Amino acid sequence: MPSRRRSYLLVPLFAALCALAVGFLTGNHVSAASPADDPVGQSMKSFTSVYDAVEQNFADKVDADKAVYNGAIPGMLRTLDPHSNFFDPKSYAALREEQRGKYYGVGMTVGPRNNKVIVIFPFVGTPAYKAGIHPGDVIIAVDGKATDNMSTSDVADLLKGPKGTTVHITILREGVDKPMEFSLVRDEIPRNSVDLAFLIKPGVGYVHITGFQETTEREVSDALDKFGDVKGLVLDLRQNPGGLLSEGVGVADKFLKKGQLIVSHHGRSSPEKRYTATHGNGGREYPMVVLVNKGTASAAEIVAGAIQDHDRGLIVGETTFGKGLVQTVYPLAENTGLALTTARYYTPSGRLIQRDYSNVSLYDYYYNRDSDANNANHEVKLTDGGRTVYGGGGITPDVNVPPVKSNHFQDTLLQHYAFFNFAKRYVVKNNVAKTFAADEIIMQEFRKFLDEEKIPYTEADLVENNDWVRYSIKSEVFVDQFGQDEGLKVRAENDPQIIKALELLPQARALEDHAKQVIAEHNAAHTLNQ
Repeated sequence: MPSRRRSYLLVPLFAALCALAVGFLTGNHVSAASPADDPVGQSMKSFTSVYDAVEQNFADKVDADKAVYNGAIPGMLRTLDPHSNFFDPKSYAALREEQRGKYYGVGMTVGPRNNKVIVIFPFVGTPAYKAGIHPGDVIIAVDGKATDNMSTSDVADLLKGPKGTTVHITILREGVDKPMEFSLVRDEIPRNSVDLAFLIKPGVGYVHITGFQETTEREVSDALDKFGDVKGLVLDLRQNPGGLLSEGVGVADKFLKKGQLIVSHHGRSSPEKRYTATHGNGGREYPMVVLVNKGTASAAEIVAGAIQDHDRGLIVGETTFGKGLVQTVYPLAENTGLALTTARYYTPSGRLIQRDYSNVSLYDYYYNRDSDANNANHEVKLTDGGRTVYGGGGITPDVNVPPVKSNHFQDTLLQHYAFFNFAKRYVVKNNVAKTFAADEIIMQEFRKFLDEEKIPYTEADLVENNDWVRYSIKSEVFVDQFGQDEGLKVRAENDPQIIKALELLPQARALEDHAKQVIAEHNAAHTLNQ
């Protein structure tokens, strides 16, 4: 009866979780009151009775994990807010791995293509990269286990393991007749949150942060030190879902003056806590543009909000997600965890940027967000320089620059993985130098490839999308030949929003200079009135 013992173990876990959640909601410690006096005890008695009736009488066998982990607990948490969440053992382990910014494996990203699992790219310097595994390699077996009918996550799990252990990988490669065998020794693989940092033009740095984990502040600091004395910076927070509050605070600290407020938060059961810049920017006040979009959330919005409220830089792009709730993660029994909303955070001007989630389905909250261009019903605050900013619906950019929408031809090429597959074939047959460009000879080869793959196109399509096609080819070829970073650089150098951000650096300088003047005048007037 192992499954039944397991189910009864889960019910006390759910009871403890309910008690914990209710304790936070009521502000009271959970006591040993009798069921008659304790509404939690009464509710749990009802839940246990219902669960027992379901397990004994349901037409099919009840999966205890699914009923409690995927049903009862998430259902309870969804009545609180969209961000309180329960992590089963697998998802909790993944959360901790993501927060630590490292894992143990061979160092490559895998993905599905034509019902097979292939290598998207190996990370530079990892066991997979050093062994010569290429993008496009098809993984047909791991440790002798055929990958047929395996999911991408199944294969990824097989590739992970303790440091120093060996994993055997069998692959098929275009241009090679027989399967290739690799024996790789697993190692610590960093998951860098700064996936791209380089001088995008002389004297101007570009940094893209994918999320905020335990290593993010150090990664940003290392990137800035590597740049040296720059004359401008583009900080890219697009599609950054946030992460650790402490790391967001640490990153914002790099750009503000010592003592400036970064963020504050408080909840019903927690006093206000204020985070200020403890180190500051050391006098480095180069102009700064921060790129944001609808996928910019949480800790990323804290950074953007602090920079905007202090007029330290220009916020460019789209209105951000609007997540102003702070979750505390509590480890629970059986390697599970609870992320519970315990506070709301406020930008330096006092803005709560959380979007309204009342009477909205979870799906609509995340995926059907309509940008509210009318700020009439939002709270109004002022930046240090006296500019009006709004709360209640994310961070509104100072300069709205929407992303360029793809057209049908572009979507068709991407859906057929045209650039990925073309680059894979091209690199097998050609030596590629850093001077590579998709010239007319390469374009002729690309046309031939499209014909062979029966991917529809017209000459008008190629003319209309000429620049996009050429840099997309170059980007994928560089990923294959030189690694992911070099391919990302090509994308960044041709990204319309990044190009616009570079053009706006003088405006960012003017913004900061104006704020300094306003603050100086305010301080002078205050001194005279004393």
